[in-house]
Amino acid sequence: MAASPTQKGNENREQQGEDFAYEFEDVSTIPKGTIDPVYEAKAIVLNKAIQDIGMGWYQWQLFVVVGFGWASDNLWPIVTSLIFTPIVNEFHPTRGPLLSLAQNIGLLAGAMFWGFGCDIFGRRWAFNLTLGLTAVWGLIAASAPNFAAIGVFAAFWSFGVGGNLPVDSAIFLEFLPGSHQYLLTILSIDWALAQVIANLVAWPLLGYRTCQQTDTDCTRSKNMGWRYFMIAMGGLTLIMFILRFFCFTIFESPKYLMGKGLDEEAVRIVHEVARRNDKTSSLSVEDLKACEPDGYVNRTTAGDAAKRKLQAVNFNHIRSLFRTPKLAYNTGALMLIWAFIGLGYPLYNAFLPYIQSTRGVDFGDGSTYITYRNSLIIAVLGVPGALIGGVLVELHHFGRKGALCLSTILTGVFLYCSTTATNSSSLLGWNCAYNFTSNVMYAVLYAFTPELFPTKDRGTGNALTATSNRIFGIMAPIVAMFANLQTAAPVYTSGALFIVAGILVGSLPFESRGKASL
Repeated sequence: MAASPTQKGNENREQQGEDFAYEFEDVSTIPKGTIDPVYEAKAIVLNKAIQDIGMGWYQWQLFVVVGFGWASDNLWPIVTSLIFTPIVNEFHPTRGPLLSLAQNIGLLAGAMFWGFGCDIFGRRWAFNLTLGLTAVWGLIAASAPNFAAIGVFAAFWSFGVGGNLPVDSAIFLEFLPGSHQYLLTILSIDWALAQVIANLVAWPLLGYRTCQQTDTDCTRSKNMGWRYFMIAMGGLTLIMFILRFFCFTIFESPKYLMGKGLDEEAVRIVHEVARRNDKTSSLSVEDLKACEPDGYVNRTTAGDAAKRKLQAVNFNHIRSLFRTPKLAYNTGALMLIWAFIGLGYPLYNAFLPYIQSTRGVDFGDGSTYITYRNSLIIAVLGVPGALIGGVLVELHHFGRKGALCLSTILTGVFLYCSTTATNSSSLLGWNCAYNFTSNVMYAVLYAFTPELFPTKDRGTGNALTATSNRIFGIMAPIVAMFANLQTAAPVYTSGALFIVAGILVGSLPFESRGKASL
């Protein structure tokens, strides 16, 4: 009788020494037996190889260029919120939130296309293209002659933005030693810094070269600030694309290749990463083959590769994420959490400068200068939020779940508190608290989510959660159009969604603190 994959994997691990078994026994985020046993055994072998190589030059370079994707993911939605007021003042659309709707449609399309595609065609091409597309359409948008045109361009640049995190988080996590997975949380410092940079550039350009909220004759010549701002942000993203594409060579993920049956290529990549880190690796193809049952065949011909791609399109990756009751609940709950946050965050944040401006008029200080100055102050508070998120996830009594649950609920609470503001200073204070906790929340969310999916289905899992996020994000401008941004209704709705999402986090079945992803 043929030995089972688990038995053969155990025999192989015993031959490599007791340290191997001790180090990797029951330390995976997803419990043993939850996913395909051959894949699971090989993933443990690759985890050991990456851990032995350690955190080196290649991973630190990857940390930098992956950070560009994190930055872009927050930069461009912030861009849309910052240009919303001057665009409405210049073009006088009947429904201004349609700009945010166009953006969210693009984000949805990007999340689906890039997220699902990277599990079928690989991570490398998506990793390199997303920033380039965003930069090009962002620069073109500066020439928009009317509201319809800027809406179309926003959808196009958002198509690139939508693919950043599903792809970047997958490829970074798959090269990280288990001991350094907390760096996925620290990456959110780039997310927070992008918000600061956008607001820092917007303050002089939009603060001084934008029609005032009370201006009844807002012409293009008086309102050029948002166009200069688009050129600046498009240029910045283009620089990030050039650095990523021309100055860094990205390897395909070894675990992705292994999941496709390309064991030899996976081993080659591991040895190449070791060489980049000035290390050596003892990993061999035989180590991976030892995890297979007798008679197991790796299919790697061009025809078999095409067949696997067709099978992937046939929802095999999605089915794998619902293979057991625990996995099904994990995937479904994560999709709901991302969905509720996807509606709650843009429902308030996408219109934050506009809300500050209109409420500032009510308070007697609604100038564009004060509006964009306050936006910068709020953005700065996001930076320590991202750093504290990186600390909380490693604390024994918090972990990923505790940090995410607490920060999400507090984000909703501070939104409710903002409705009690009676002047601009108190509104600014509550918004600073909101941005601080929301950055803690996103820092943990972006790291925690990919850790809860196995590598071979990680792109699909990220795509499902990102798609849920973007679908509900599309609803935000629709709610804003009918709920009236002049009232507190959107704020109450947003706060409730955050609180419910936080409660859902507490029910997740897995905790990844101190454990290696499969």
